[in-house]
Amino acid sequence: MQILSNLLKNIKTITIVGDSSVEVSSIIIDSRVVTEGSMFVALKGTQVDGHTFIEKAIGLGAKSILCEDLPEVQIENVTYIQVKDASETLGYVASAFYGNPSEKLKLVGITGTNGKTTTVMLLFSLFRQLGYRCGLISTVQNQIDEEVIPSTHTTPDAVSLNKLLAEMVHAGCTHAFMEVSSHSVVQHRITGVTFAGAIFSNITHDHLDFHGTFDNYIKAKKGFFDALPKTAFALINVDDRRGSVMVQNTKASIKTYSLETLATVKGRIVSDSIYGLQMEIDGREIHFQLIGTFNAYNLMAIYGAATLLGEDPDEVLVQMSGLKTAPGRFEQIVSIKDRKVGIVDYAHTPDALENVLKTIKQIKGDDQQIITVVGCGGNRDATKRPIMAKIACTLSNKVILTSDNPRKEDPLEILAQMQKGVPPIDFKKTKTIEDRKEAIFYAVNTLAQAGDIILVAGKGHETYQDIQGVKYDFDDRLVLKEAFGN
Repeated sequence: MQILSNLLKNIKTITIVGDSSVEVSSIIIDSRVVTEGSMFVALKGTQVDGHTFIEKAIGLGAKSILCEDLPEVQIENVTYIQVKDASETLGYVASAFYGNPSEKLKLVGITGTNGKTTTVMLLFSLFRQLGYRCGLISTVQNQIDEEVIPSTHTTPDAVSLNKLLAEMVHAGCTHAFMEVSSHSVVQHRITGVTFAGAIFSNITHDHLDFHGTFDNYIKAKKGFFDALPKTAFALINVDDRRGSVMVQNTKASIKTYSLETLATVKGRIVSDSIYGLQMEIDGREIHFQLIGTFNAYNLMAIYGAATLLGEDPDEVLVQMSGLKTAPGRFEQIVSIKDRKVGIVDYAHTPDALENVLKTIKQIKGDDQQIITVVGCGGNRDATKRPIMAKIACTLSNKVILTSDNPRKEDPLEILAQMQKGVPPIDFKKTKTIEDRKEAIFYAVNTLAQAGDIILVAGKGHETYQDIQGVKYDFDDRLVLKEAFGN
């Protein structure tokens, strides 16, 4: 329970109608779950305007309303707070309501198109190995030390986020690591949150369905760094040409990592094989269990963040040598009977798919084929569909185009758009099978020979398939095991 006036101390209001000393029992953005004493925040969303539910919220017990437009009729004993931007204000109010929990943690956020989940989950594992109680906020799951909490969004809404951070503080966590999506920056889900550090991995073609243009997507990522305090660090991949753009207007201390040029953290790949990466980082050579150039970048980001948080470089590298890949990120499953190798990866962008396939080509034997099973999600950026099909065909021996999460779209229409990217020279090695399970079984039992590599791309860690708004149980890893007869 908080006093309303305390929540509004640092808020720019247009007007306050009513008693600002009223008690606030909870902050709610969904009118259906309002209870007695709630503050209801009327958000103008892309689908629904929360202002239309103000009367309903009051009927359920809301005693304060945060809004952009005052209702024509104001009800007695209800306090109305009018602000310019309710989404932005919500972040500050939610943080204050939960006691500004981010200020009590060393919170590190990572943004970028690819590598967010792997990096944040490995940072979480590393710091637990170093002896800290930690929090995790990721696409795969949220976690408070050992307690696993299901994840519904890459970055939770402002109220859920601050509640989760407060629970971490209460549980004795000293560090927390979270993915920061471009959506969350634009929608102010992280507004009011204090970060000790931020990492930029890379930026490639994605989420144009939401942002409209690639330039808007870049600006969204940059907004995260623009808002960092001067006490924070901004660790960027300078091998990505947009890395320097991210920190043009940041107040944070700028640090860099690179495989190709001078940087705060300089890395070099000594060897890369199915058995892992041998790397030199800051003059120290060490073996890692992860595979591929893309993971070399993830490892440098992890090392850089850990040392910037004050950890001993040698101890960090020792602990990092035992880290294993995140679920559904280049996750390997081997057939017991004929040594076929299945690789499940979340690659759902052209750049991610290209990185994974190039890595497989680098580590495979001369007699091993690459068979790729790939689809594209529905109700998402459609422009990448033919591009991903072309990449799969160019870098694979055989390709099966199949469904991913078609959502509300016709899966056959998605596949037709992918087929447009298949080069004529690759028609014969490409097959289209709408049913994803059938596609995986066909790849394993019809196309693959002993020892071949089957990449199943797009869904990674997900345990469902979204078809016409219904989420059916589906896990690429379990289907691969079944196809292998493991």
